[in-house]
Amino acid sequence: MTTKQRTVLKQRLLAECRRVQQQKADNARQAMLDAQESATESQGAIEDKFESFREACQIQRDLFARQLDEALTGLQALQRVPEARCPKDQPGVGTVVVTDSQRFYISVSLGEIKVDGEPYFAISAFSPLFQAMATSRVGETFNFRGKHYHIEEVF
Repeated sequence: MTTKQRTVLKQRLLAECRRVQQQKADNARQAMLDAQESATESQGAIEDKFESFREACQIQRDLFARQLDEALTGLQALQRVPEARCPKDQPGVGTVVVTDSQRFYISVSLGEIKVDGEPYFAISAFSPLFQAMATSRVGETFNFRGKHYHIEEVF
């Protein structure tokens, strides 16, 4: 893969992460608004039952508000991920790490994402998996939860 192809791939990975993270934020925002709307609607029910229903809706709204806050924090983190990085042989934020069994994109924790039909695992630099690979270089092996990973490429 050429340097230009690597740069384009990293830009597409970052764009996909931003899209997925924005979708999470939008879904949480809509769910929060729906829960709030349910809590304020008058059902014409017995007052005691309506109050407990309203409290349950408020609890749900607060849960979705926390999810929205986490999603927005993830979007802010993605704004700081460099699109292009000087070639290095060690994993870092914004890099793609190719191992003998999986490909990782170091950005935010989103799990599996696909670009050009190929799976990549978006992981955070704060994740235990990244911590296990952080000091490894191309050609070295690291262990995570009893599994050995051989780093074939970092870009």
